Amino acid sequence: MNTTSALNTAGALPLQFPIPANVYAETVVSVKHYTDRLFSFRITRPQSLRFRSGEFVMIGLPNAEKPVFRAYSIASPAWDDELEFFSIKVPDGPLTSQLQKIEIGDTVIMRQKSTGTLVVDALTPAKRLFMISTGTGIAPFASLLRDPDTYEKFEQVVLTHTCRDNAELTYGQELVAELENDPLIGELTGGRVSLYNSTTRESSERMGRITALIGSGKFYADLGIDKLDPETDRIMICGSMHMLRDVKELAESLGFQEGSLHHPASFVVERAFVG
Repeated sequence: MNTTSALNTAGALPLQFPIPANVYAETVVSVKHYTDRLFSFRITRPQSLRFRSGEFVMIGLPNAEKPVFRAYSIASPAWDDELEFFSIKVPDGPLTSQLQKIEIGDTVIMRQKSTGTLVVDALTPAKRLFMISTGTGIAPFASLLRDPDTYEKFEQVVLTHTCRDNAELTYGQELVAELENDPLIGELTGGRVSLYNSTTRESSERMGRITALIGSGKFYADLGIDKLDPETDRIMICGSMHMLRDVKELAESLGFQEGSLHHPASFVVERAFVG
């Protein structure tokens, strides 16, 4: 499954509930379904919204008097005219059970504040940046990979993406493949971005959790790179709670220290967004 919708507002659903106060009401401009579990969508961007690449916002649907909001990392960079999101589909999820059904022209509501720890300003300068992700945890890295600031601060970027099945890796593969053709950052990315995929259920070239692949040395051998070193490297982590814990422990065992906007250091973890 890999389907894309084009802009056509003729079938847009009418609003059944008033838009809550102090939220943005934006229009869906594209929807792309990758598998029966994953899809991406883009909405119009409020003119007054300012955010750092890598941050998240709270989004919902105007389908109740008190709509459900959930944290979603913005997958588009801070300079983009639209907002992109990458979402899992949960059949009985309070939000995603309905969000997965959105079509072009529908309304998505969004709280006005963005926040998050996965921003380059929370890291001290270094040579290499490692973005470790599982599932939809790749979303903030899709934003950062398309932001010139990332390449001003780091010479090399390594993105890892671990999913259950091969088809779930498509979003990240397309993202990296299109970087060099990007009119704004294409000339900055040539030869500087590496993608490392692995699967945990379906057979693939690389099987296993990213911590196991790093621990065994296969990760370094496959990429032909030196081992992680807090003197030269920085790490960003986003994805499942299990992976967050394991990679955080691995980073700390290697001498990395957790940073924040107030105290930049050598690694950061996004705990508010679980993909």
